[in-house]
Amino acid sequence: MAVRNITVIPAKARVGNTASEVQIPKLRVAAYCRVSTESDEQATSYEAQIEHYTELINKNPEWKLAGIYADDGISGTNTKKREEFNRMIDECMAGNIDMIVTKSISRFARNTLDCLRYIRQLKDKNIPVFFEKESINTMDAKGEVLLTIMASLAQQESQSLSQNVKLGLQYRYQQGIVQVNHNRFLGYTKDEEGHLIIEPKGAEVVKRIYREYLEGASLIEIARGLMADNILTSAGKEKWRSETIKKILQNEKYIGDALLQKTYTVDFLTKKRVKNDGIVPQYYVENNHEPIIPRDLYLQVQEEMERRKNIHSGKSGKKRVYSSKYALSTIVICGRCGDIFRRVHWNNHGCKSIVWRCASRLDKTAADCLARTIREEDLKSAVVQAVNKVFESKTQFMDILNRNISVVMNQIDSSEIELINQKLEQLQKELLKQANNNQDYSILANEIYRLRDEKETAMVKNAGFASQKQRMTEMTKFLKNQKSIGKEYDEHIVRKLIEKITVYDEKLTVEFKSGMELDVEM
Repeated sequence: MAVRNITVIPAKARVGNTASEVQIPKLRVAAYCRVSTESDEQATSYEAQIEHYTELINKNPEWKLAGIYADDGISGTNTKKREEFNRMIDECMAGNIDMIVTKSISRFARNTLDCLRYIRQLKDKNIPVFFEKESINTMDAKGEVLLTIMASLAQQESQSLSQNVKLGLQYRYQQGIVQVNHNRFLGYTKDEEGHLIIEPKGAEVVKRIYREYLEGASLIEIARGLMADNILTSAGKEKWRSETIKKILQNEKYIGDALLQKTYTVDFLTKKRVKNDGIVPQYYVENNHEPIIPRDLYLQVQEEMERRKNIHSGKSGKKRVYSSKYALSTIVICGRCGDIFRRVHWNNHGCKSIVWRCASRLDKTAADCLARTIREEDLKSAVVQAVNKVFESKTQFMDILNRNISVVMNQIDSSEIELINQKLEQLQKELLKQANNNQDYSILANEIYRLRDEKETAMVKNAGFASQKQRMTEMTKFLKNQKSIGKEYDEHIVRKLIEKITVYDEKLTVEFKSGMELDVEM
């Protein structure tokens, strides 16, 4: 067996230096500092950390300062938004840092997975991290075991903090304290005390959106009109989207109310929020601030949105798409099957014309309806006749409308809602008491849900009466102020006055938004 031979390779001596003068390179040490909030107290801590680590590194003869990396006011639960932290890691990977010092594991990361991932990444580069508070050096044999334990504790601490924040929000919600980001809230701003107040210029845009929608305009048409008039969004952008218009039309804050906890956090680490579909409690605060849109007008819009969403044919039940291209679209109804009439270009034995036909007749799968085809000029002429008939006898119709308004006013009952509100207030106080004492409050919760449904039913009923009243009032105002009606068909008048036109074999029934109906013979 051959004898092993060991050769010693001596260290290279520097030219001009003796062996005793050979210098060991200093460790390039970086420090990482972070505070979680932007409060004055934490800001002081932030400055103190920078000062502390600058002094700590500079006074160690074996260390050389490789930089102070500090994130101010950023959460430690993940590293996505920690720009300085990520820059420091990049410098380590580039070989510009030999060691990192930081106050504690919770300053470095509160997420176990993130913490261990970066520690192992740094260990692969032979870069230790020293946690001053726990006195852990990640390159020690016991370092990773201790690190795993301490990082888990730090994650629990973050989860506890997240829960405390959540409980604080719940308390504010229970007190009806509303927090709204007004920077991108069209029509509102805040006063010096933080209360929502109306911003006139934006409020006029909101009113315009509601008005045009009720006049028959589609979401995209409203958006195009705003862009044509160079009106900017609440975010200061030129482009309006249909979804933005829809959110404005559905936002209860425009009637002075506020629904709290529409979304909730499902993961305290990722901060992911999802729509609250009843998983956690919601809080509805009525009359929280000054409204821009009257409540009855808002409810009319919700009814119209529901109507447009649920346009179905009569017998087949097939869903139809709402169209606002023409004022008569989706409001002309077949008297035989209940489906809508559609506008089509017709070529009958070489004779071209525009007609309106029942959609069921146009569908190949549902050709059993024998409703008549009506020429567009005849349909428009019938509409003009109906409007003129009302205008010519406006004194008589105004008397009818005023009587109907009085009848509707007598049907509105606010005392029922007030009584329900009193019961709800009492039950909610009891529920909070039981919840705070960790008692089972399921029976109370079920009763609250029942009362809320009862209240909503009463509100919808009253809103329906209020909507009828408003439509009759608008019709009365129109008849009173309109001096004359032209003999030509007017799309604007149709959108403003007419609710529905039903086509029968020998006549059309024109139903006005005020509730009045007139028959026109064909």
